[in-house]
Amino acid sequence: MSYCNRRTYPLRYSDFDFKDELKPSALLALVQESACASADELGFGYDALKPLGYGFITVHTYCECVLPLRLGDAATVETWPLPPRHVLFERDYRVLNGRGETAANLASRWCLVDLNTFTVLPPTALGRAHAECPYRAEKTVEPPSWRIARLKDGAREVYRMRVAGSCCDHYLHANNARYADFFFDCFSMDELSRTVKSFQIDYGRQAKEGSELFLFRADFGAESVCEVRSEGELIAQFRVKFGEET
Repeated sequence: MSYCNRRTYPLRYSDFDFKDELKPSALLALVQESACASADELGFGYDALKPLGYGFITVHTYCECVLPLRLGDAATVETWPLPPRHVLFERDYRVLNGRGETAANLASRWCLVDLNTFTVLPPTALGRAHAECPYRAEKTVEPPSWRIARLKDGAREVYRMRVAGSCCDHYLHANNARYADFFFDCFSMDELSRTVKSFQIDYGRQAKEGSELFLFRADFGAESVCEVRSEGELIAQFRVKFGEET
């Protein structure tokens, strides 16, 4: 039988937006929790890697939204690791609502790094945990492309912010789930009354406490692309596709 970590998570009032739908950042936090539980189970979780000075860093996340998770619902997350590609570790997720219907499918890519030097490490650095890992080839969703084209001069700056401690995790940089808030805050509540069909975040560089972030946006019909930059360098990119108003 193929490996799958499957858990049901309660959802809190604070996880929902003004439409009483699960916020994208809460969804990313949910699957991050699921990924950590699975990694712990497979022998390469945070506690196992910390003594080695290693850690997993998210580099890409793609989400296809099928049905909204609504206030009062619970969420069941199924996740498994896919066979690594060179230095890229892949993990997919299926998120189900309380009725067992698929609410979202996600795909993610990670790198294993030496936290002292931020050197990217191969899967063999995990030793026995990699050799015995029950990788599963099944995918829940395939992103149209893992690459988001850079914005040109026509992009407009939407807002600026400074990274504070509340954004940071134990790697001392802004947690990957918080970027969903950064990027969706580039849109008004009227704009966010539309259904989100899919979104993608590509993480390039770390944003640490005190970093001043500049958020840019450009629109292409029902699709919008955003970038966060700091000191002239690209930190992360975002692409979202909208459907009809809810």
